[in-house]
Amino acid sequence: MITRPTLLLDKNKCLTNIERMVNKAKRNNTLLRPHFKTHQSAEVASWFREFDIQCCTVSSVKMAEYFAHNGWTDITIAFPTNILEVTAIDDLAEEINLNIVVESIETIQYLEKQLSNPVGVYIKTDTGYGRTGVDADDYDTMQQLLRVLKTCKRLIFIGFLCHAGHTYNTTNKDEIKNILNVSRQKLLALKTFMANDFPLIQISYGDTPSCSIVEDLSDFDEIRPGNFVFYDEMQAHIGSCQRSDIAISLICPVVAKYPSRGEIIVHGGAVHLSKDTIKDAEDHPYYGVAVKFDGQNWNSGDVLGLVSKVSQEHGIITVSDRVMNQIKMGDLMAILPIHSCLTANLMKGYQLTNGATVEMMI
Repeated sequence: MITRPTLLLDKNKCLTNIERMVNKAKRNNTLLRPHFKTHQSAEVASWFREFDIQCCTVSSVKMAEYFAHNGWTDITIAFPTNILEVTAIDDLAEEINLNIVVESIETIQYLEKQLSNPVGVYIKTDTGYGRTGVDADDYDTMQQLLRVLKTCKRLIFIGFLCHAGHTYNTTNKDEIKNILNVSRQKLLALKTFMANDFPLIQISYGDTPSCSIVEDLSDFDEIRPGNFVFYDEMQAHIGSCQRSDIAISLICPVVAKYPSRGEIIVHGGAVHLSKDTIKDAEDHPYYGVAVKFDGQNWNSGDVLGLVSKVSQEHGIITVSDRVMNQIKMGDLMAILPIHSCLTANLMKGYQLTNGATVEMMI
């Protein structure tokens, strides 16, 4: 019996999400290298093996170590390389096929000097997100990096790696398609420009909205979506999935009711859901969607209200009079999170709908 905030995982929905993306990659003859930062779980990762996925993406050296320890031997760390971790990177590269990303000559020269094992290298490329990476239109900087990489013996240049994270700021599918097409054009132009010196350049592209919505991904050598394994309210809001595709929900006990305010308080706040928000039709931010829970499964089609506020442990759900009268103290409500990656990271473990537990990286 659930008595405290518990992250519930529907394995069947999860497997369906995985299979859908696997089939899309096959149709496009592109490699699916899923990002495991969303679930951070060796058991969930093992479900990918049922679909013959043999490689993965992670967001830290620590995460690479965790999945390498659990049998994954082809891993890309899709985060700017922290040179302070060079020893751990070298140790990993001795055991597995490891790829990293770089964006500065300083980092390249340091790694080449310190590493004793070969490591695959992508240049982190920015096609419009504006977070990290070399601007895809900055050919001068790209050439400078490639001239240095061409002299390296331990750093093996693979190609250009891009995360079009600005798709998460969109409001409709057309905007997402446009971002992908702009990214595609920039990356292909870059690949063509550098083809004489590096004829085997690969393009690695990743973000769940693009990879979920766009059918033609054939220009990319590999795709690296991650959130699709669970999806969340953000993805449903921008059209990447349906609410019925969301594979996790936070189960929260009702601890207080305020009929005069139209608010129900649950044990489940910012330390469980995070403080990520999206806005409703009236431009009000919300932190999750409360739906009906029958003790084993949630019903994404039976919306009870929106999580309008959170503090550390409190979740405040705005509800109608009808819902207020239905809900009793001690009832359990299911909350579909805004951002499943953050919610999973905060909760550090799952319970399956059959009652079994699934551990995560700690």
